[in-house]
Amino acid sequence: MPLLFFAGLIFGLTSLAVLGSGGYLAWSWFEGEIVRDANGALQRVREDWRLWSAIVLLGWSFLGRWLVPLLLARADTDPTRAARGSGTWIKGDGGTELYVETLGDAAAPPLILVHGWGLDSTIWYYARRDLAKRYRVIVWDLPGLGRSTVTKSKAVDLSRFAADLKAVVGFAGGRPVVVGHSIGGMTIQTLARDDPAFFDREIAGAVLLNTTYTNPLETMIMSGLVKAMRWPVLEPAMRLAIWLQPLAWLAAWQSYFSGSAHMANRLGFGRYVTRSQLEQTTLLATRNPPGILAKGNLAMFRWDATGALAAIKTPVLVIGGDKDIITRLEASETISTTAPDCRLLVVEGVNHMGFLERADLYNDAIAVFTASVQPPPEAIRLRAGSLEKSS
Repeated sequence: MPLLFFAGLIFGLTSLAVLGSGGYLAWSWFEGEIVRDANGALQRVREDWRLWSAIVLLGWSFLGRWLVPLLLARADTDPTRAARGSGTWIKGDGGTELYVETLGDAAAPPLILVHGWGLDSTIWYYARRDLAKRYRVIVWDLPGLGRSTVTKSKAVDLSRFAADLKAVVGFAGGRPVVVGHSIGGMTIQTLARDDPAFFDREIAGAVLLNTTYTNPLETMIMSGLVKAMRWPVLEPAMRLAIWLQPLAWLAAWQSYFSGSAHMANRLGFGRYVTRSQLEQTTLLATRNPPGILAKGNLAMFRWDATGALAAIKTPVLVIGGDKDIITRLEASETISTTAPDCRLLVVEGVNHMGFLERADLYNDAIAVFTASVQPPPEAIRLRAGSLEKSS
């Protein structure tokens, strides 16, 4: 999302400044100062404070990631991790190769999860684990992220993402429920906008998590200020990240090791964030190509799906966090008033990454909604009941 890109830029530049200062102090200590002693002989004098300052600054630059999460997040009781299962590749729009994993009982109703920008399908660790007990969960990496590819001749564009989602729906079979976080929710709305007949015919229900209906600059905090910065700052910085991707990636990793990237990503969490959640989100945002991330943000600047759900008959559940600064709660409320058959759930105390912070509430709501629009077969229902009794 653009806000996290901007925050990452600011914290990344700060991290580079710390690294540069540490390097300068180390060099200036080594060089020292040539002075004459009382006997007129020349000697090199080194100031120890420069050495110790350099050690602290350079140490922070490369080891800060071990300390920063301890200061910014809670200890874990249920740590998340970037778990992969066995997957396959399917053809997406324009020749893209989409990486897809399927979990759960093959006879269960399908549930497709669409992750947010800068992440990949491993971010669904809690949802995969909890929802696969009752449903056939399909997760996939958006083009250019994770293991999915994007062809150089094809632009990064939400309409193309929507076409890729159609391919995943076809792979899933049946009438799946689609769940999207952030740009994942935007992708779902784009599909409803671009092909409403397909949406109503092939999709049993849609769940939109912490997302928006238009250019995210319009629905984030300090919207006026950030929109004013779009052309003179944000767009040029993103295009530089595309043109100078190797340097941008090097800077991103340095920011990750210093912990500065963790500080930037902390802005997307509320008070419930744990250390493993902050670490995984930051790691995924760092290891995905900066050029692709910049292209996705630029595509969001030019995106709008206002009223896309107005003509859709498919049931919709919208979940928003009351502390979301990246896609404010007002965006979720607007979406909920647009779709004819829509329910809104507001989760208190969570920010943009609420589906991690309060995975229990989000996953329960998704499961209840999915059961209401696509009840599982009797065998799966009985199995779920036995699981509940044994837990």
